[in-house]
Amino acid sequence: MPTLSLKPLPGYKPYPGPLVTIIMDGVGLGKRDESDGVFLAYKPVLDALFKEKLFTKLKAHGKAVGLPSDDDMGNSEVGHNALGAGRVFAQGAKLVNEAIASGKIFEGKAWKSVMERAQSGKAVHFIGLLSDGNVHSHVEQLYALLERCAKEGVRKVRVHPLLDGRDVGEKSALDYVVPLEDRLAAYTQDGRDYRVASGGGRMVTTMDRYGANWGVVEKGWRAHVLGMARQFKSASEAVRAYYAEDPKVTDQYMDSFVVAENGEPVGPIEDGDAVVFFNFRGDRAIEISRAFEEPDFKEFDRERLPDVFFAGMMEYDGDAKIPKYYLVEPPAIDRTLGQYLCAAGVSSFACAETQKFGHVTYFWNGNNSGYLDAKLEKYVEVPSDRVPFDQRPWMKAGEVTDELLSAIASGERKFIRANFANGDMVGHTGNLPAVRIAVESVDLALSRLVPAIEKAKGVLMVTADHGNADKMFEEKNGKRTPFVAHTLNPVPFIVKDFSGANRWELSGVQGPGLSHVAATLCALLGFAAPEGYDPAILRLV
Repeated sequence: MPTLSLKPLPGYKPYPGPLVTIIMDGVGLGKRDESDGVFLAYKPVLDALFKEKLFTKLKAHGKAVGLPSDDDMGNSEVGHNALGAGRVFAQGAKLVNEAIASGKIFEGKAWKSVMERAQSGKAVHFIGLLSDGNVHSHVEQLYALLERCAKEGVRKVRVHPLLDGRDVGEKSALDYVVPLEDRLAAYTQDGRDYRVASGGGRMVTTMDRYGANWGVVEKGWRAHVLGMARQFKSASEAVRAYYAEDPKVTDQYMDSFVVAENGEPVGPIEDGDAVVFFNFRGDRAIEISRAFEEPDFKEFDRERLPDVFFAGMMEYDGDAKIPKYYLVEPPAIDRTLGQYLCAAGVSSFACAETQKFGHVTYFWNGNNSGYLDAKLEKYVEVPSDRVPFDQRPWMKAGEVTDELLSAIASGERKFIRANFANGDMVGHTGNLPAVRIAVESVDLALSRLVPAIEKAKGVLMVTADHGNADKMFEEKNGKRTPFVAHTLNPVPFIVKDFSGANRWELSGVQGPGLSHVAATLCALLGFAAPEGYDPAILRLV
């Protein structure tokens, strides 16, 4: 860790209790109408906090979190990066777009190694999320890679699309699958053979994270690598068949499939092939990368491990070096808040359930795994349920709260942070009654935490990383359709100081965003913001 230091904040008076920061994942500030699951929820504690003097709204999407444009929804990865970094870094989508536009992506060793496999007559496989949600991937980036393959004379390409229905419309798969099939068909000429080979919904095929359910990755492995799943003549036929068989099925939960001819899969991954996982976001890319790269892999029986060259769109874990090869360099996030606080000797505690544990640790710490200083930090992961989130919308909010109450009561940790996953994970289901319960579960957690923080004479900060539960449906041409993606709405920012040691006021920062939170946390802990950090939202009176 680099040598860093923080300067004392003039006029600041220490207080005995902890600074507790609560990140309500996916809880934005919406229209306050019947489409707004946050507004509809019974949440007396949050409603009272929204009336606090130290309340404002933060930008949590677009350029404010390093994405290409303000039309781009925020997400938990970039949101927690911004919260922990204190300034805005160009993020996945923007970095990839810039690398494609400049051609730099095709000049690196990874792409050249992919082309070496292709030039020896082997197939190039692309696996990833097929949508323009711009959270994990973007279809135009895939198209750019396909175009380059054709330009460089690659003869055999296989695409393994994962269906979204989460960051885009819940039943929009054909809007992406059909154009992809048409594009691949257009390339299939002059000796080229470009096809879709396998796929499935992202929540059941390949894109697990944090070890929550390795069965999801195994299902993807069997489809993509072994060619073992239900067979169809095309991906579009698979989608239409699944829609017809179960009108309630949505894209993200659609079963896996394999495209086959005469009973034989058209594109299992074989020895000598090249494989590119084209998602730029890391959390749901790490496990499939491990499956391809680890010789002593033990999470499930791979049955066979083909000798392939595997590359990610980006490096998904900088500490663990996953994957070994990648097309685009990740953002170099340095001088994080966590590094400064460790250097200053501030003890800390971080907690979340599995679905968001990496966000309050890995992403918060600038895409770095593990402890920054194990003597000063303690991280606690509460295992998530392995059921659809709308079936248990309370998730593990109670257990996370128990851990926080224990940390507060111990008096050993000055800075405590936690993520409540409910608003985001349940928000993605589009189940409005469940979303209301999810938000109410977070409010119930706050009702337990507030008295404990008050008793300890501490400070409470409440915010969110992006919106989701604040928009459950949209109306077009008089018809309501579920809205299951993140929103472009601002998120709340509240500070409630129970210590009485200092007097704070809003600093008047214009258009504050998530990146302004780190400097604010510094101030609440008695430090001036590090040089280059976006200014604090509060100031001493």
